[in-house]
Amino acid sequence: MIRFFDILFSGVAIIILLPFMIPIMIALKLTGEHYIFYQQERIGKGGKPFYILKFATMLKDSPNMPGGVLTQKNDPRILPMGKFLRKTKINELPQLVNIFIGQMSFIGPRPQAKQHYDLYSIEVKQAIDKIPPGLSGIGSLVFRDEEDMLSRISVDRNLFHDTVIAPYKGELEVWFSKNRNLKNYFKLIFMTVDAVLHPDSKKWRTAFKDLPPVPSELEQYI
Repeated sequence: MIRFFDILFSGVAIIILLPFMIPIMIALKLTGEHYIFYQQERIGKGGKPFYILKFATMLKDSPNMPGGVLTQKNDPRILPMGKFLRKTKINELPQLVNIFIGQMSFIGPRPQAKQHYDLYSIEVKQAIDKIPPGLSGIGSLVFRDEEDMLSRISVDRNLFHDTVIAPYKGELEVWFSKNRNLKNYFKLIFMTVDAVLHPDSKKWRTAFKDLPPVPSELEQYI
């Protein structure tokens, strides 16, 4: 049933949003490095790789530049239009195609690059491999401002990500894999829309009573 709604909603969204996306594509073609879409290999259902589609917001060679696959606030690799597209999450809209063809769902674990996927424990991998990754989800909501969070951390941000953020993300994704149903699917869709309209919203804290507790090291940043 969730797959039915994924096809329905993504198909309708592509048709409605295409006139809005065309000017963005033209603007990207005329600015920055003159490319429109960014594709990056991510790990999807069954642990199989696929290419996620986004509007280009960073320099083409950014994964091989200082900072790697982690992006921080005011990252110098971000293109002229990139900051706006990332802040508003408009850069994620091309993933409607990933959803329509079945590589992703609207709600699910956020698809990770292999090096970040490999940080997860066997238990986490087994849980998230059973379901398609999502455009949004509980992990995406909790870590919606991860770039800003990493910019405020005084210790090594890569170490903090790998030893604190990634394990908690894994706990959240395991929780979702065990609680994936139509009720939570629609609940998380509405909460995602609310988070876009109200960036400071923390409704996830009260909306789901049985979420894994936030680690003490993260509490001051979330």
